[in-house]
This record gives sequence, C-alpha cells and structure tokens, in this order.
Amino acid sequence: MLPQVRWALVSLSLATLLPALGTSIASVSLPTLAQTFNASFPQVQWIVLAYLLATTALVVSAGRLGDIFGRRRLLMSGLVVFTAASILCGAAPTLWLLIAARAAQGFGAAVMLSLSMALVGETVPKQKTGSAMGLLGTMSAIGTALGPSLGGILISELSWRSIFLINLPLGGLTFFLAYRYLPVEQGKKAREGERVRFDTLGTLVLALTLAGYALAMTLGGGKFGVLNIAHLVAALFGAGLFVLTEAKATSPLIKLAVFRNPLMSGGFATSTLVTTVLMATLVVGPFYLAYGLGLGSALIGLVMSVGPVVVALTGIPAGRLVDRLGAQRLTILGLVTIMVGAFGLTLIPFGFGIPGYLAPIAFITFGYALFQTANNTAVMKDVPSDRRGAISGLLNLSRNLGLITGTSVMGALFALASGTSEITEASAEAVAGGMRITFAVAAGLILVALIIANVSRSISHLQRNLLVIREQKEA
Repeated sequence: MLPQVRWALVSLSLATLLPALGTSIASVSLPTLAQTFNASFPQVQWIVLAYLLATTALVVSAGRLGDIFGRRRLLMSGLVVFTAASILCGAAPTLWLLIAARAAQGFGAAVMLSLSMALVGETVPKQKTGSAMGLLGTMSAIGTALGPSLGGILISELSWRSIFLINLPLGGLTFFLAYRYLPVEQGKKAREGERVRFDTLGTLVLALTLAGYALAMTLGGGKFGVLNIAHLVAALFGAGLFVLTEAKATSPLIKLAVFRNPLMSGGFATSTLVTTVLMATLVVGPFYLAYGLGLGSALIGLVMSVGPVVVALTGIPAGRLVDRLGAQRLTILGLVTIMVGAFGLTLIPFGFGIPGYLAPIAFITFGYALFQTANNTAVMKDVPSDRRGAISGLLNLSRNLGLITGTSVMGALFALASGTSEITEASAEAVAGGMRITFAVAAGLILVALIIANVSRSISHLQRNLLVIREQKEA
C-alpha cells in the first residue's frame, strides 16, 4: 500500500475514533458536572443525549451533502465544527450552553461518521475494502474503550473541561492529515456542471422524525409513558411523510429504490438488530457485575473494557478475512458467533464468576467485529460513487437506531425480568434471572437477523440469475 494511501487511512481512522471518544468520554463526567452546575441527573443526561440526538438526526443528511459538494471538503468542515464545538464545551460557563455546544459537536460527529466510511471507496483499492473497514471498526472500538479511562484521568488530574479540550490537538492533527493526504474530489453534480440540489424538505422531515424516535426511546428514565407514546406516534407519522416526500422529490435525500436492493435493506436491518444486542451488554452488564456478582466500581470498569478491547484486537484481522473469504459468508459467521455468546449468557451460574461472564461476552464482541466489518463491506463495496455518502449515512443511522433502542427497550426488559422497578434493590438472584431472560430475547433477535441475512442473500442471488437469463434471451 502506498504511503499516500496509508496516511489517508490514518486520517479516516482518526475521524472515526473522535466521534466514538466524544460519546464515551462524556459519560464519565456526568457526576462531576452534576456537582459543578448543581444540576439533577436527568438534566446532566442531556450532555450525552444532545450529542446522540444531533448525530442520529443528521448522519444521513451529512452523507448526502458530501455526495453533492465533495466528501473531502465536507469531512474537513465537519472536523472544524467538531473541534470548535469541543472548545466551546470546554469553555461553557453554564450547563445549557454546554448542552448546546454538545449538540453542535454531534453535528460535526455526524459528518465525520458518514464520510469517513464513504471515503474508503476513494482511498483504497476495491479488493482491500474489508481491511480498511476493519481498521475503522478497530478505531471506533478504541475510542469507545479509551473514553472512560482517559476521561477519569483528565478529570482527576486537570478538570472536566479537559475532556473536551483534548479534541483540539486531535482534531487539528486529523484535519492536517485529511487536507494533506485525502484525494481531492468534487460532488458529482458539481463536476458535471449541473445545478446542485439538496433535498431540504426531506432532510428536515427525516431529522424531526429521527429526533422524535430518539426522544421516545430515551425520555422517562426507562419508564414508557404518555410523552414517550406521543413522540413515537409523531415519529411514525414522520416516517410516512418522509416516504411521500422522497417519492415526489426530484433529487431525493434517499432514493427509495435503495430499499429494493435486498443486500442493502438486509444489511441495514441486521445492523440495527445486532447493535441493539450489543447495547444490551453495555446496559445490563454493569448491573449484573455490581448486584449479581458484587464487584466494585474499579473492577466493573476493568471487566467492561474487555469487550471493546476484543473488538479492537480483532477488527483488522476480521477485515483481512472478509477480503479473503467474502463479506456475505463472514456476515453469517459473525451472527452465529454473537448468538452463541448471547445464548451462553442465559446459562451461566453464579459459581463461574467473572470468567463465566467474560467468555460469552468475548464471543459476542468477536462476532460483532466480524459482522460489522463484513456487513459494512457488503453494503458499501458496490455503491455508486455519487451515493456513497448517503448510503454510509444510512448504515451509521441503522447502527445508532440500534444503540438507542437497545438502551431503552433492552434496559426496560431487564428491569421487568428482574421483577423490580429499582434494580439497586433487587436480589442477586433476581438480577441474574433478569439478565438470562434479557439475553434469551437477544439471542432471538440475532436469530431474526440470521434469517434476514440468509433471505436477503437468496433473493439477491435469484435476482442476479434472473438478470443473466434475461440478458441471454435478449442476446
């Protein structure tokens, strides 16, 4: 691989790491910020929620903007927004200004997430796509794993402001590498001398729809009330309105024909299901370790870091396997491995302790590394260059929807299965029982994902064969 390509991949890797770090590093600061601003926990939760809402609502639009105006140019703009917003976060004098700056940071993160994956197709040879996707997955996992420990050190040694200001040198380095090494390109329409059109109405409807869904899944602290139902109904109405808007748009944000491609629609659906299950490990795991096994905070943090470390270590080898064995085969293998791990968590007795918990988690996270790399490659490999940003945005959106759904639905299921509304008051046996039921459902979700993956692959093969037969008849 040429040095120019390697450094370009470094810039894309850092552009993937920073949004993940921005999510995980902020979570550890919430107790400190609640004390600093004399705020309640629901209030400081908006520091995380504002970032997540902005990222989820805008990730598809950011990808499409890159398709039109140039992905390299917009990625660098996203880096500037992310870095500038990080400075505003670090300088914020009040909680609500901090939350507003976090929303702006989330917009920058949406641009970076959608375009770093889209730019892989312009940076590396097609036969190396799997390896590049594996590298991006590794960097995302490193950002997730690094956040809590780095945030804790920065807060204890400096102040809470430093967890945001650390993005200034990192963002500056990423901007320099992107400017220096990413291939220069322009949006397709600009190149062809056509009038550039952006689906503003579709963007607004989609952003409001996704914000409504995210609020439906996150408001109420796990209790699904009238406000949640109202937001969910609004999101469903918005989804229908978005379909009508896109069907009439001359230059739609998302071409609805994309969902007639079985590999793409199957890839989006399985991505949502898998990340729902992955989020269940992050939501349920700490409670099981604390109230089921009786571990302290430091040991819980250490045990919880094993999953991201497994993903980080296996991402690049998984990419090489995808290049060698094929994306569809590795997608199935990854799903089977996740299901084995989820089923394992339904069986572990107390006597197995930490090793009994970590063995199934290792299966889930290793399977996730395989699946994510293979699925990303399968979806992105043959996408036309003028639609890479939008499709990458959809792929990131499917993942974000899974994370939001996993946090809310799987968390609520765990509380219900534990037989109490207050997990902190549940017995060790109740917590363990709740975890077993939750991951039995998780294994069922992965079984559904396996069925979708196999059916979409079969339909794709059938469509290809019918096309060949039609071409032979016409010849």
